[in-house]
Amino acid sequence: MRNSNPKPPPRPFAGVTLKALAERLGLTPSTVSAVLNNSPAARAFPQRTKDRILTAAREMDYRPNFLARALRVKRTHTIGVITEEIGDAYGGMIISGIEKYLQQRGYFFLTVAHRHNPRLLDHYSQLLVQRGVEGFIAVDTSIRRPLPLPAVAVAGHRRVKGVTNLVLNHRTAARLALEHLKSLGHDQIALMKGPASSSDSEVRWQAILEACRKLSIPVRPDLAIHLSGDTATPDLAFPFAQRMLAQRGTYTALFAYNDNCAIACIRAIHEAGLRVPQDISVVGFDDIQSAAYCIPGLTTVRQPLREMGELAARTLLDRIEDGAPCLPEIAVEPGFIVRQSTATPRGRISEPGEGPAFMETNGQR
Repeated sequence: MRNSNPKPPPRPFAGVTLKALAERLGLTPSTVSAVLNNSPAARAFPQRTKDRILTAAREMDYRPNFLARALRVKRTHTIGVITEEIGDAYGGMIISGIEKYLQQRGYFFLTVAHRHNPRLLDHYSQLLVQRGVEGFIAVDTSIRRPLPLPAVAVAGHRRVKGVTNLVLNHRTAARLALEHLKSLGHDQIALMKGPASSSDSEVRWQAILEACRKLSIPVRPDLAIHLSGDTATPDLAFPFAQRMLAQRGTYTALFAYNDNCAIACIRAIHEAGLRVPQDISVVGFDDIQSAAYCIPGLTTVRQPLREMGELAARTLLDRIEDGAPCLPEIAVEPGFIVRQSTATPRGRISEPGEGPAFMETNGQR
């Protein structure tokens, strides 16, 4: 039988209002608001009053109306983070740094992933503006046109008005990696260029070519691996590494585009019946968390990814809160980590101090 008196839909939870909380305490709403928001005015109230307000707010499960507060003060304390994809090791470490700094400053952030779709990138940036974000941080995403809000682009390389590009010193990074391999005795080195979708790809490749010229390392077309695809992930690099091994010439070392690609190359080398570093030394780029725990431990250029995330967030909030000027570019220096994936090539006697001992530098030798 059909129920002739259906239950009405549940009403949305309204919660306890600031006015109701103030009436219970016998205080004015402005006093309660000042304490709950920890505003400068709260310093004038005795600690006993503050404790009463905070205890009552917990007991009554008071939740501030975010939208009402945002309309009142014309602030949302929210940042839009635009990234290539969610979950990759590179972006994850940067966003971890962003989150850490924003939390300290009482900011919230919304994250979107565009997957290198220009239309989706434009659509998401518009949606974030509509949701009241006060600025943007782009991760591995070059901003192509001016935005209506302050912006910082981590690994951004296009000069755009109102955008601060936070970039690694790729010249130093390439030099550290290639000097290390040459000092071990490697002069036939396979080189890997990242996919065009990666913001750092072209800049890093030009830095590698420049370092090779200065160090007299030959750049052989048959040993230059140019990746193609959306992201420089292990599954993208693995078949390229297999093809390189199938036509293997005389190279004794490989400089991968990033750590994910380096780990894939180590797997391909092992499957081909060769050993790292005894047959082929491998150098990565980024120093993601798994680099230290793969077998063998990965020698790599270190990008301070979490610190870069924190720096991006601090730079953006300095502009939003303090009106700091927009710097077109902020350069970050790399480090270099020597682990067990590099060694002297077979047939050459090691010099004192060479070999796979652990070492960390910060752009200095």
